[in-house]
Amino acid sequence: MADELVRVLNVIARVCRLAFHGVAALSSLLINAREFGVPLSRYETTAMRSENEIPFEDKPFKVPVADRMKRLPPYLFGKINKMKYQKRVAGIDVIDLGMGNPTDPPDQLIIDKLTEAVQDPKNNRYSVSNGIGNLRKEVATRYRRKYGVELDHDTEVIATIGSKEGFSHMCLALMGPGDTAIVPAPSFPIHVYAVVLASGNVIALDTRDPQEFLRNVAFTCEHLFPKPKLVIVNFPHNPSSTCIEQDFYVELVKLANKYDFNVISDFAYADICYDGYQAPSFLSTPGAKDVGVEFTTMSKGYSMAGWRIGFCSGNAEMVRALATIKGYYDYGIFQAIQIAAIVAMRHCDHAVDSIAAEYQKRRDVLCDGLKNLGWEITPPRAGMFVWAKIPEPWAEMGSIPFSMKLLEEAGVAVSPGSGFGPEGEGFLRLAIVENSQRLRQAVRAIGRCLKPEVAAAGS
Repeated sequence: MADELVRVLNVIARVCRLAFHGVAALSSLLINAREFGVPLSRYETTAMRSENEIPFEDKPFKVPVADRMKRLPPYLFGKINKMKYQKRVAGIDVIDLGMGNPTDPPDQLIIDKLTEAVQDPKNNRYSVSNGIGNLRKEVATRYRRKYGVELDHDTEVIATIGSKEGFSHMCLALMGPGDTAIVPAPSFPIHVYAVVLASGNVIALDTRDPQEFLRNVAFTCEHLFPKPKLVIVNFPHNPSSTCIEQDFYVELVKLANKYDFNVISDFAYADICYDGYQAPSFLSTPGAKDVGVEFTTMSKGYSMAGWRIGFCSGNAEMVRALATIKGYYDYGIFQAIQIAAIVAMRHCDHAVDSIAAEYQKRRDVLCDGLKNLGWEITPPRAGMFVWAKIPEPWAEMGSIPFSMKLLEEAGVAVSPGSGFGPEGEGFLRLAIVENSQRLRQAVRAIGRCLKPEVAAAGS
C-alpha cells in the first residue's frame, strides 16, 4: 500500500509540474500511467501527424514560427508518401489503401442540387458560421428519426467545415495550459494534436477493450489532480475498428457525472456498419447532453468527403463555445453545399445504405483474400478500415519498414500501425476505399511480394 501511494504521489507531482509548464514540457503526452497501474500510451515524437498526400519535408522553418509548431512531431509517413508520389509521377500504378478517402461519388440528386444552388447569386455570399437554419433543423430531424434523440436546432446543433475542423476548434474552446484530455489509443492523430495545439495535455488509454478503457478512465480520474477535463471517444474506432454497444455510453455518462468531465464523441463512421450491427449514438444515452457533444460528418455515408461538411450536436454550452470560436475564425460552409446537404439528409438514405453495403462487400473481399494468404484477420463490424496484424515472419520488421516493403515491391500503400501510437505497432490499417477488383489485385500483389520469403522461411 505504501509503495502504491508513493507511485501515485510521484505521478501527481509530475502532473502538477507539467500543468505549470503547460505543453512546453512535452511533445505530445503528459505521463506514462503504467507507473501506477494503468496501461497508457507514451507518444514518441515520431507519432503520426496527419494523413497527407503532399510530400512535405520535415526541416526547420526559415521564418520564426510559434512554439506550438515546434512541438509537433516529425511526419512519420513522409517517406511513404514521398515514394507514393514519385511512383505516381512516374506513371506507376499504386493501389492506395492508406488513407480513408472515399472514391465513390455522392448520389446524383445531391450533385444536381449543388449545381442548381450554385446558380443562385445569393448563395455565393458569405454564409453564417453556425450553419443555415434549415440545415441544422435537418440534422435534428435525422437524429430524431435514426436515434430517437431530441435536439434544439438553434442551441444544440452547429454545422462545421468537416468534423475535423469542428473537433479541433472545440478543443481550442475547451482546453488550455494545465488542462488534460483522455484520448483513445491507438489514436487518430487529430484526437491527440488538437489538444496539444490548444496547449492541453494528453493521456492516451488503449480503447480496444472498451470495458477496460472505462475502468482506466475511472482509475485515472481517481488518481490524478487536477482531474481530466475532457474524455474523447471514437466508436466505431479509427484505426482499430473496435465497436461498442449502448451500455458503454451509459457507464461513460455515469463517470462524467461522478468525476465532472466533459465528453466528445467522434461518430465519423456512424453510417458504415455491417452484418446488421448499428453503431449507437452517444447522444441517445440518457443524460448524455448534460455532459457532452457528438461530431458527425457527411464524408463517409454520403461520400461527400471533399465537400467538407459535418456537425456538432449535444450540450448547448459546449456548442455555444464552439460557435464563439468559429465566429472569429470562419464564415461557415459555402451555402450551396449546405443546401445540397439538406437534400441529402431528406432524400438519400437509400444511398447511405447502398454505400454501406458496398463497403461490406469490399471488406469481405479484402479480409477473405488476406486470410487466404495466412494473415490473422478479424473482419470489422463497422468503419472503412481493416486492422490487420502483420504476419510472421515479417512482424519483427516493424510496421513502417513492412509498409515501405509493400509499397516498393507490391505497389500497395497501407498505413503502418505505429503511426497511430505505440499500441499500433505490429499492425497495419488498410482502407477499403478501392473497388473490389482493385482490392483483389492488391491481395495478389501482396501475395507475390511475400511468397518468395515465405518459401525461404519454410525451407
